[in-house]
Amino acid sequence: MSLATDSPVHSSSSDDFAAFLDGELDSISSASLDQEEVENDDGSDVQSMKRRKMEKMESIEEPQDSTSHRSLEENLEASTKKDVCTHPGFFGAMCILCGQRMDDESGVTFGYIHKELRLGNDEIARLRKTDMKNLLRHKKLYLVLDLDHTLLNSTELKDLTSEEEYLRSQTDSLQEGNLFKLDSMPMMTKLRPFVHTFLKEASTMFEMYIYTMGDRFYASEMAKLLDPKKEYFNCRVISRDESTQRHQKGLDLVLGQESSVLILDDTESAWPKYKDNLILMERYNYFASSCRQFGFNCKSLSELKTDENEPDGALATVLKVLKQIHNIFFDELREDLAVRDVRQVLKTIRMEVLKGCKIIFSHVFPIKFQAENHPFWRMAEQLGATCSTELDPSVTHVVSTDIGTEKSRWAVKEKKFLVRPGWIEAANYLWQKQPEENFSLDRIKNQ
Repeated sequence: MSLATDSPVHSSSSDDFAAFLDGELDSISSASLDQEEVENDDGSDVQSMKRRKMEKMESIEEPQDSTSHRSLEENLEASTKKDVCTHPGFFGAMCILCGQRMDDESGVTFGYIHKELRLGNDEIARLRKTDMKNLLRHKKLYLVLDLDHTLLNSTELKDLTSEEEYLRSQTDSLQEGNLFKLDSMPMMTKLRPFVHTFLKEASTMFEMYIYTMGDRFYASEMAKLLDPKKEYFNCRVISRDESTQRHQKGLDLVLGQESSVLILDDTESAWPKYKDNLILMERYNYFASSCRQFGFNCKSLSELKTDENEPDGALATVLKVLKQIHNIFFDELREDLAVRDVRQVLKTIRMEVLKGCKIIFSHVFPIKFQAENHPFWRMAEQLGATCSTELDPSVTHVVSTDIGTEKSRWAVKEKKFLVRPGWIEAANYLWQKQPEENFSLDRIKNQ
């Protein structure tokens, strides 16, 4: 199979690449030997191929009405150019198509597909285009999933608190449970409630990737817990060992076009160039070590011997959003399928959450902080609210941390909603405007 002309993509570029390379690696060595035999001292393989073709053609008796020697050379030159490899990718320093060794370091290394596999930019673009056409025919998009605090939560055994020691005797088998003490590392992992149902249903709508800032071994072990039969991810598990940028994630390693990729992650800063593709997840902090990591001065879910509620937890909530996005993308948009953009669909749905709300902030931002740059301000605008710094009758909500401020007192007097900042966060994670009374500062005062 020629990677330059024949696509190995049928259902998934990365999966088929892995299978394809396994069958091709044996042929690379023999191709390399043939190449070395025909190379000149100056390494000009093009001239070598021309010489071989000339010798072959000269061995055939030339008819009386054959073309002239000059025409023969011209035809040979054209034939030789067709035989020159475009080097679509490399395994180490060796072309995966012709076996030639090259020092060129251009392109992107896809180590999670096959060790030392590097693809050229043109080949990546071709594969993405081909895979995209195939997925759209099957009404699928791409979904990139973070591991820690999104699909699961892990802790080292040495970090268990005295109130978590009971967990050591409650780990279940791989086939039955969602709490695991791993033999391969001194660690305990808790899968997020609803994760198995989430993956099963999401897989019908998306080609799914794992992308974690954990190392390769950790990523592989977590993938085994989530997908023991390799039904959902197969080889599409990317770790920090394959990442092309330190402390950042990018879609350069995903064989899908950006306009068709959604991302689930609890850390916005991990995706600085792809925020329009990102659905920010509420962090799953099951273990006390995670609460300490993010500065939460409270007992963890494990210490409280409780957990997220499956039917209305974070994964169940975001699954509904993903279904809505998928439905709009494939069934409601009027544009040609090839030019539709999932980022625009995501933006449109998000803008409906707080549509019609006009918000003033009080005692939320640090003094002299540029209000428009604060995360709460930006989050509220992304949810469709209008934010302002001036009080006027059109204001619907005052978001405050102190009931005694001028703006807070104005809200009480004018019968406006006076809510804590958590009201915006809850709307962002739950994808719908929450009852203001559940976040009311006025209610706290009256209590």
